[in-house]
Amino acid sequence: MFDREAAVDPSIREALFAQVRLHTGIVMAERKWTMLHGRLRRRLQELQLSGYEAYLALLGRSKHEVGCFIDLVTTNETSFFRTPRIWQYLEEHFFPRWHAAHPGATMQIWSAAASTGEEGYSLAMLANEFRQKHPDFSYRILATDISQAVLDIAAAGSYAGRNAKGLQASRPEMVERYFAPEDDGFSARPALKAHLTFRPHNLYQDLTEPTRFDLVLLRNVLIYFDEPGQEAVVERVRRAMAPESTLIIGESESLHRIRSGLTYEQPLIYRNTKTT
Repeated sequence: MFDREAAVDPSIREALFAQVRLHTGIVMAERKWTMLHGRLRRRLQELQLSGYEAYLALLGRSKHEVGCFIDLVTTNETSFFRTPRIWQYLEEHFFPRWHAAHPGATMQIWSAAASTGEEGYSLAMLANEFRQKHPDFSYRILATDISQAVLDIAAAGSYAGRNAKGLQASRPEMVERYFAPEDDGFSARPALKAHLTFRPHNLYQDLTEPTRFDLVLLRNVLIYFDEPGQEAVVERVRRAMAPESTLIIGESESLHRIRSGLTYEQPLIYRNTKTT
């Protein structure tokens, strides 16, 4: 029954798209129906529901199912040290510049839309490498995502498969220093985890944090919002940033079409020149 995606009434499709936007801010159109149907079909079978009407009714009364729905409809694809030139910029320019300008301070870093944690651990490894050369340097990383399921993976810090093999091939010395062998992969050592906090957060909501961030990575997530959504998300992120802090976005993204309140520095990199 659920394989017959064309049989689903257009009004039901629109209602499901509306639920995606309501709970995640992600905008889906008809061209995304095949993907959405493919992700939800098995869930309906697991729940032994008669169809999408029954599933929509369940979403309306079950917070637990809303969480499952969010996990199913969000895309979580990432890797360690994704987009190498970003990490080169952080290592060669951002970390030294910030450290020189903020003696004795703790760098506050936010990995937004952190997925399964590879970005957060990459940041921690890079920061630890910098600290080896500058013992007075300290840092804290908050890693957030809308999906609790991927945050659970991130907090566990165990990796195998393609991403683990990629890091082993590109930075074997880091794997040896910061991870312990585990089955066919590795797991993050406690010393690396100590600087990371994983927490659920919807980018359509303000982040409640007592500190403001010096560095924010908001990568490969804005592409899922329409322009008003992008503007709303970026403004919420900017309000959580310290003056003269840095925002890094994804390689397929740009802020030039929206009002961001941020100043372009170089491709993918923006600075918060506002004080409020």
